[in-house]
Amino acid sequence: MKPLSIFVIVAAVVIVAPSVWMLGPGSSWWLVHVDGVTGLTGKDLAAAVDAVRGRVLAAATGLAALAALVFTALNADTARRTFHLGERGHDTDRYGKAAEQLGNAEAPVRLAGLYALEQLAQNNPALRQTIVDVITAYLRMPYTPPTDDDQKDAGPAVPRAAIGGRAEPPGGRDPREERQVRLAAQRILTTHLRGPAPAQRRRRQRATPSPDEFWPGILLDLTEALLIDFDFRDCRVSKAAFAGATFKRDAHFDGATFKRDAHFDGATFNGDAHFDGATFNGDAHFEGATLNGDAHFAGATLKRGASLYFDGATFNRGARFDKARFHGTTFDGDARFYSDWAALKRGTRFRRITFNGDVSFDGATFDGGVSFDGSAFNGDAHFAGATLKRGASLYFDGATFNRGARFDEATFDGDAQFRRTTFNGDARFDGATFNGDTSFHETRFNDSARFDGATLKRGASLYFDKAAFNGDAQFRRTTFNGDTSFHETRFNDSARFAWATFNGNTSFVGAGFKRGSFAWAAFNGNAGFVGADFNSNASFVGATFLGGAKFGWATFKRGAQFDKVTFSGNASFDGATFKRGTRFRGTTFNGRTSFERVHQSQRVHLDGAFVASKAIGAEHEWPPGWRMEPDGEGGGVLRRDVAPDAQLGRDTGPEPSAGAGQGHSS
Repeated sequence: MKPLSIFVIVAAVVIVAPSVWMLGPGSSWWLVHVDGVTGLTGKDLAAAVDAVRGRVLAAATGLAALAALVFTALNADTARRTFHLGERGHDTDRYGKAAEQLGNAEAPVRLAGLYALEQLAQNNPALRQTIVDVITAYLRMPYTPPTDDDQKDAGPAVPRAAIGGRAEPPGGRDPREERQVRLAAQRILTTHLRGPAPAQRRRRQRATPSPDEFWPGILLDLTEALLIDFDFRDCRVSKAAFAGATFKRDAHFDGATFKRDAHFDGATFNGDAHFDGATFNGDAHFEGATLNGDAHFAGATLKRGASLYFDGATFNRGARFDKARFHGTTFDGDARFYSDWAALKRGTRFRRITFNGDVSFDGATFDGGVSFDGSAFNGDAHFAGATLKRGASLYFDGATFNRGARFDEATFDGDAQFRRTTFNGDARFDGATFNGDTSFHETRFNDSARFDGATLKRGASLYFDKAAFNGDAQFRRTTFNGDTSFHETRFNDSARFAWATFNGNTSFVGAGFKRGSFAWAAFNGNAGFVGADFNSNASFVGATFLGGAKFGWATFKRGAQFDKVTFSGNASFDGATFKRGTRFRGTTFNGRTSFERVHQSQRVHLDGAFVASKAIGAEHEWPPGWRMEPDGEGGGVLRRDVAPDAQLGRDTGPEPSAGAGQGHSS
């Protein structure tokens, strides 16, 4: 028995039966036993009984009305459930018919199906994700655009009012009409995924949707879809998959918000790709993506804990990351851009970006002007094996590396600029090749800097003017085939140039060394150390100078070792200051040598130094206390002068005065 029937029976028993009894003999019983009225006769008794019956009748009427109200409510709820079941069945029918229309050969029918699905989703939030899945599945189906589709479309998607009954031409769907259907499908998605714009975006947004049009929490799967003039500006999705998608002409993701992971790996952007102001709350994948137009990521944000991947991506035109906040211009997660097959072409900008996580450009190819000016790398920065193509440029002016910077085995065929860059962690350029001009002007190396085994190609120049090395500076076995300048550079820890080769002109003019080693280095061009300041022992043991060597007005505060050095050109120490003993034992002078006006607090030792036969006729200025004698083989050997020796005292004793001493000419 139905609940409603049970209710009717119970109500009848509870209301009708007692009421009938009370209207009959029960009224007299009620009058005596409940009201306590006795002794009445005649008209008085009849009036009292009628009064009881009136009250019973009123109570029965009220109970009947209440029962009728409850009955009506129960009946209405049943009707409502019946209506909803009917509606659900109706929605199911509408959904089935609309989905079936998408497979129709006629474009207007397919458009009608799309609009029907849109209205159904708008009225029924529970169906929105399902309907989005149907629309995205339609866009993922294979499609070949018309051959003349490189031209702009003549107009927007077909409006609802234009849906007619035009038949398709023989042989299948007309690609031009199919393009209009796809544009309509794209518009439906973006219209309902575009959230109400913040105040700062409303000015540039073409149409601000009302809040009830926005479909929140949508998962969007457009994997391998072909998308035309895709406009996703200010849209918000929970998760998005565009892996392998092809974006024909420009793609706009300006201001878009991806609450979870966003996949663009393997996607192809045939026009410009706009991600200005986009927000990635989850990982952003662009591995293997191809960007054939300009790529814009200015002001984009990668939230903390998320990572950005560009492994194997190819930028065939300019890429701009100006003020990108991969978080306040910040990458808070790890950022991996390129692997050994990646290419970055034409101009790319990462200016004033902050990378809080590790960033990797290992094996990247920079084929255009690439700028990291003013950027901050708070994690490890990897550029190992990267290649800067000839004619391209790479800029790190004003950048800051707060942890390790790895440029090992990198190849700079174009010009590279590291001016006023700060390396607070290890800077490694071991094995790097510099084929273009490279500048480290006013750069600060606050930890160790390693250029061991690096190569500067002929015709290229390397500048470290006014740079500061506050940690170890290692240039061992480095080859400088072009001109190299360390003008006024400060080496505040060890500077190691042992076995380095300088095939071009080299300048250390005004440089300052706490500890400097050039042991067995080869200077095959002119070498200038004019005004250099060596605060600790300076070692040039075994070095060779094929060109001119100038140490004029240099200061050796704790001695220097020039043992077994070969000066093939002219050597000048004019005005130099030697505050501790300096040795030239076994040194060979093949050109004119001058120690004119040297200052020495302790003796300069020239024991066993040789003057080659070709330099015998040249004018030489030796330090006080030394003279050249023929060696019997056409050359000369430097000997102590007796008189000056007696005047200066023992080799280890100081001179009477630190004033300038004028040596004698050979």
